[in-house]
Amino acid sequence: MKRAQLLKELELTLPPTEARALLAFALGESTPELFAKLDEPLSKSELARVEELFKRRRRGEPLGLILGEVEFLGLKLKVRPGVFLPRPETEGLVELALKSLEEKTAPRVLDVGTGSGAIALAIKSARKDAEVYASDINERALALARENARALGLEVTFLKAPLTAGVDDLDLIVANPPYLPESYRESAPPELAYEPEEALFAGEDGLAVARPLLHEAKSALRPGGSLLLELDPTNAALLAREAIGLGFSSVHVLPDLAKRPRYLLARAPAAEAAG
Repeated sequence: MKRAQLLKELELTLPPTEARALLAFALGESTPELFAKLDEPLSKSELARVEELFKRRRRGEPLGLILGEVEFLGLKLKVRPGVFLPRPETEGLVELALKSLEEKTAPRVLDVGTGSGAIALAIKSARKDAEVYASDINERALALARENARALGLEVTFLKAPLTAGVDDLDLIVANPPYLPESYRESAPPELAYEPEEALFAGEDGLAVARPLLHEAKSALRPGGSLLLELDPTNAALLAREAIGLGFSSVHVLPDLAKRPRYLLARAPAAEAAG
């Protein structure tokens, strides 16, 4: 069988970009190399390797775990089992974070629950002047995040600690915390079975992590500093009301690309208001 024929068959069951990426990976080639050799036949061992990888994907194993890396806002990040995979919705979170920092000089930023380091590293990559911290309680995640930072040549301070990790005087706290309600377990898609549960589920209403982070953020932020969270669309409005009750100002729930209420942006009171 020629490569072109196999690729055509694979694209019937998977999105074309996934099929091409998996086929190239199975053959140990880049995508341009794959397309340059589409008329070449495949050996039996190559066919077996392709079938093995595509079986894994069809069972629901995330593409990133199979490839061992993901692209996040132009950064190549290593990923591995036991550490939450960065997702496209979180790229939107980073874009909002960078927008909130536009008028800040040498801002102090904390990424809570950093996982692979995606958020912290994307912010540091875009804002070289930023002093970026990242916290996590998962040692495996921190090891991976440090590895990604070294590979990218980016300086981030990683801390093994929960929530704000005792860091204060911050211009921005940003996080994609676990936010799924326990009730979602029964209807969760197969891909989530490959993720660490503690990175997904957060109590009955999905706010068991985001809620205490909201309380800590109020004292960890500088006057006028921002808290930016990615949340489940079903509970973003609830946490927004709680943020208002705690005295945060300019509280907004913002949509993702699918127009779902995904992100919470809340600002600590300005100095004159805080006093």
